[in-house]
Amino acid sequence: MIRNITERTVLVLSWTLTGILCAVVLVFVGYLLINSLPSLGMELIFGAVPPLDALLGRARVFDGIFAALAGTLFLVAGATGLAVPTGVAAGIYLAEYASPSIKRLLGFFFDLLAGIPSIVIGLFGFSIAIFLHHRFSGRIGPCLLISAMSLAFLVLPYVIRSTQVALENVPATIRKTAPALGATRLQNIVHVLVPRALAGIVSGIMLAIGRCAEDTAVIMLTGVVATAGVPRSPLSSYEALPFYIYYISSQYTDPAELSRGYGACLILMATCALLFMLAYSIQRSLTYRSLFRL
Repeated sequence: MIRNITERTVLVLSWTLTGILCAVVLVFVGYLLINSLPSLGMELIFGAVPPLDALLGRARVFDGIFAALAGTLFLVAGATGLAVPTGVAAGIYLAEYASPSIKRLLGFFFDLLAGIPSIVIGLFGFSIAIFLHHRFSGRIGPCLLISAMSLAFLVLPYVIRSTQVALENVPATIRKTAPALGATRLQNIVHVLVPRALAGIVSGIMLAIGRCAEDTAVIMLTGVVATAGVPRSPLSSYEALPFYIYYISSQYTDPAELSRGYGACLILMATCALLFMLAYSIQRSLTYRSLFRL
């Protein structure tokens, strides 16, 4: 009797807290939507420039967020492109090759790295930018590449830990099947363990994507500016949606400009959602292919 009451209490509490969380999210999104309605439209992204001219680079957008949106996508692509291969490889090493003492030592180091504030990572990237600026006589300074490298360093522990945990949670029966049939350790990792742990690995990658898209402290010190336009190369300055939102919210001059800031918030959330959906679809596709091969 007491056990049934406890289970019902836990169930009711779980549903209540889940409902409160969903309500908070809906209120938050609704608040952004209501305040951004006056600015929603193609003008928010492209301003007075025809969309095709902006997409083809024939005209620069001054009164829209197209450059900030493009800079955010380039930044996320660069940071995840640097962090994911390194993080997955390090996670595989920790889960499958490292001795217990090395695993504890590196695990402590990565946990410590995950706790470093983003502003410290930004300051580290800024120091590298200043060093390169003096070393190469001003040809290299704060830029998109240094921001991407700093963000990759920031999200690296999440990718490493998620990969390690996902691989270690593969059941022993699956883990030992391929070696029992004569597969080498590398073949077992590539063809069995990684496909089985892919959902957990992609979860870490999705967390890294979200962190790269929303972080402001790092990019403020490593290359983002308010009116840089679409980046022409990895060594150029750039715009980004998080910095645009920060800039507008702190220096807006009229309600219309603030409304564009709310609209940029919605665009940033939609961009993150699309990136998450893309990562999830890739994960599903790779999982189905690996299971088909098996």
